[in-house]
Amino acid sequence: MQGDVQCVDVLVVGAGPVGLIMAFQLAKFGGVSVRIVEKHVKSDQDAYGRAITLFPRTTEMLDQLGLADELLSSCFACRDTVTYNAQGEEVDGRGWSFMKHMNDTAFDFALVLRQKFQEEIFRNALKQHDMHVTAPIELITASVDRSIPVGGHKVTAVLLNRQNGAYEIVKCKYLIGCDGGRSSVRRIFNIAFEGSISEDQWVRIDGQVQTDLPKSRSYCSIESPTHGNVLWVALDHGATRIGYAFTEDRANAYPEFDEAAAVKEAIAAVKPFRLEFERVDWWTIYTVGQRIAESFFTKGCIFLAGDACHTHSSAAAQGMNTGIHDAVNLAWKLSLVLRGCAKAEILETYHAERFVNISKLIEYDRDISQLMSNHLPEKWQGDPDADVNVILAQVLEEAGTFTNGLGISYEIHKDNPLNVEGSFISAHQLVKPGIRGPDITLLRPGTLEYTRLIRELPNTARFSVLIFTSNQVPAIPDVVYNDITRSLALERPVLMSYLKFITILPKPTPSPYEILGHEPIGRVYFVKEDGAAYHRYGINISQGAIVVLRPDGWIGTMIEFGNRAAWELESYFDKILFYRSA
Repeated sequence: MQGDVQCVDVLVVGAGPVGLIMAFQLAKFGGVSVRIVEKHVKSDQDAYGRAITLFPRTTEMLDQLGLADELLSSCFACRDTVTYNAQGEEVDGRGWSFMKHMNDTAFDFALVLRQKFQEEIFRNALKQHDMHVTAPIELITASVDRSIPVGGHKVTAVLLNRQNGAYEIVKCKYLIGCDGGRSSVRRIFNIAFEGSISEDQWVRIDGQVQTDLPKSRSYCSIESPTHGNVLWVALDHGATRIGYAFTEDRANAYPEFDEAAAVKEAIAAVKPFRLEFERVDWWTIYTVGQRIAESFFTKGCIFLAGDACHTHSSAAAQGMNTGIHDAVNLAWKLSLVLRGCAKAEILETYHAERFVNISKLIEYDRDISQLMSNHLPEKWQGDPDADVNVILAQVLEEAGTFTNGLGISYEIHKDNPLNVEGSFISAHQLVKPGIRGPDITLLRPGTLEYTRLIRELPNTARFSVLIFTSNQVPAIPDVVYNDITRSLALERPVLMSYLKFITILPKPTPSPYEILGHEPIGRVYFVKEDGAAYHRYGINISQGAIVVLRPDGWIGTMIEFGNRAAWELESYFDKILFYRSA
């Protein structure tokens, strides 16, 4: 079986959206060699179906990677949502109504674009970094040599070219399984995949339709007494997705449930509205279940991401979103470690941060999927005759900020150096380390053009240090300014390759010097005088503060202006980065 041997830093197995985003980031950040392989030839996976929706936080992260503009140019930006009862009457506060409250973001809508088109955008982005997916390449087996120290090529993977039957050996420092629910990586390393498969089945069908549904170009639910809580989603390119519960009655009505049967039942599912299919692009029937891997990171060099480490229903449209969150959480950490910039211990935070959030998602998903199938949740202790549609609305609303991603947080824990309680305590309890850094409106110096914080902080695997100056004199206390600039002067060549400094001034002025009395630290921006930007971070405009954002946009720590501010900043990075001069 011995063939050619290739050595790379990272081998990514699986070239769906998660694998593509993972490889793209590692290539974009630079200094790391990456190979990405896919078991199937692209034409074998060219169906229109599968995942369709990106929620606001996911779009924000893709925006920071420079990928959002292409997605936006092709997507259907869905801002409208509606629920109809069995009589075809519009019902407020039910179904997907939480989507009406996706605020505090420029991306206050569901970005709907079928996976086929998303993958094409991600593949083209990868090619810009001279990286291509190799297929059809199957991972046959892999092993870890524990005698090789951390940072060495510990993993040996055997790959099979399914086209010509040739084998090859790849030695890598890290292996990342992005290879779906039947993950070869997970199987090879015997990582337990815990959870259950229910008896519920759903049908999903995409195509071009004609209908009298009043708000057909929306995210819609229809409360059918026979087909569960029916999903109706306006898709890109004028298409529509319809999903419904495949009950035992439906199954018994057909000797074979084929495309014609799927269309017939879709027409019945949306009654009392009329539906006619002009074209079917894709359809599927699948069993609903929830599973989670015992570990997302094992043996110090094996990672799982996306469906390879968690599967759930499409009830809350989280599959691709959670996978991209995995990829964004891991890639910058791995990049920094491989480039010798950060301590290997930060890789442990990948499992710690993502496992907690995925576990929470699976609990929500279990309840939501049962309710959408017209069943009360297994652990339901309320009225046994309760209206499942009312309970579903309550659960979806409760999970709203988690579903849209804006409320996803990472815990402050003594073993996690990335999220540290600092000396500054925000006036808003919801703004603290481990929380997404709010996007705020900034003004560019001179032109006073509006821009957004997230747009000005592209994800390049560098931390951002935001210095919110006060409206007092001096705007930055002398001791803070002097200590930080002295540290930068001593460590500048190394430290500045890890960090981006931004000075934020509380009002527009002809020159930053007019307020500061000296040069700003890093790039400088103004905010509007209404104080909204400071208020959003819970910062008193008369006091100012320092906010550290992780490369993925979550708050790392918050520091008050004072004699120990620079020391506190250095202490935070000392636990994460290698940057001290010899």
